[in-house]
Amino acid sequence: MKIVLENKGIKTDLFYIPPFTLYEGEIIVLYLHNGKHLYDTEIFLRDIFCGKIKHENVTLYRKMTFVEDFKRSYFRDTFFPLTVKRYLKKNANRKSPLYKKIFEDKWKWITPETKLEKIPGTPKKLLTLYAALSKTKDIVFDLGALDDEGYEYSFKAIEGILKQDGGSAILPHCFDNMEECAPKIITLEWNTGHPPPENEFHFNF
Repeated sequence: MKIVLENKGIKTDLFYIPPFTLYEGEIIVLYLHNGKHLYDTEIFLRDIFCGKIKHENVTLYRKMTFVEDFKRSYFRDTFFPLTVKRYLKKNANRKSPLYKKIFEDKWKWITPETKLEKIPGTPKKLLTLYAALSKTKDIVFDLGALDDEGYEYSFKAIEGILKQDGGSAILPHCFDNMEECAPKIITLEWNTGHPPPENEFHFNF
């Protein structure tokens, strides 16, 4: 298997991410714990993995892309609601089999003319992920807004696509229930053995 990303260890003044190697066809789950640190930590790490921040211990062999959440424009949707068809036309590769995959999932009521504002969390998240994977193989993504059922369904769906197409992914998360479905979990380690203080902090490495 080809290596997509190699991490020899990321150490800051607060935590340590142990070494791992990401191969094509797999997902690595990063367990970051829950707390006020989570948002800043996730952004910091995804910027490293996507090459926005250079780190001496991280080598990228293929470009990784962070999959942004769908951001709704309330003003625009009031007068010109965004449909699935228009979202895909703008954000996906129509030559990819993933271009129409959302219509093949269990939400059979979704059509090209369905308004995105009417679609619940799990299929909306999958729509953005399918669109991203239609254009690139290697992603960093999150599933933080989904319930347990949606989380597991989305994880398995993306895992299947990556194994089939030879892509890869890194999933930062803060839940304790991924052991049953995630084959490879890397856990953030606190330098002092305790979570960081509640006040604002900055990363130094």
